[in-house]
Amino acid sequence: MKRFGFSPVQILVHLTAWALVTWLAWDFFSGNLTVNPIQAATQRLGKYALIFLTLSLANTPISSVFGFRQVLKASRTLGLYCFFFAAGHLFMLVGVDYQFDLGLLLADVATKKYIWVGATAFLILTAMAITSTNGWKRRLGKNWKRLHRLVYAAGILVVLHYAWAKKGNLFSLQGDILQPLIFGLIILALLLLRLPAIRKWATRLRQRLR
Repeated sequence: MKRFGFSPVQILVHLTAWALVTWLAWDFFSGNLTVNPIQAATQRLGKYALIFLTLSLANTPISSVFGFRQVLKASRTLGLYCFFFAAGHLFMLVGVDYQFDLGLLLADVATKKYIWVGATAFLILTAMAITSTNGWKRRLGKNWKRLHRLVYAAGILVVLHYAWAKKGNLFSLQGDILQPLIFGLIILALLLLRLPAIRKWATRLRQRLR
């Protein structure tokens, strides 16, 4: 794969993503996805999307704070796999669980706020996936960076979607929120590391520790 211009980090991302797909398919077809396989598959695809979204957010802080610039080459790959898993998550919900019954889906939307939040996050991820090419980067110019900064908004929305889907409340710290809370704290830390003052402090600290 290096012959075709893939960096070692990109190769690792591709292998990890398709290993997760293979693992999920194996569990689905071998009957290892609990008594409700559709719900379990939907939840796992959503979690995979959140993991890849978090990893994509970590690239810039890892590069600027720790000096490991190789990870930047995998930013687009991680983002596209995040979108791929999010699209799979949405398809399992709308196409398999609801069987494209929009009437039933709209009835549930009125009572399940996590669907609204998840849909908003998916729209952001879709816009970012469409504009991830070099052509769109040239067309949008400075607006490209502004658009792609929305990835942090998507991250926060996905964490809320995850917590509310598990019937938890991050604001009152009630319910089954341990995993959403961990992801939320990681995303918050990554956002703080992008602030110029904190990034400069972390870079100076790394240089002193060399």
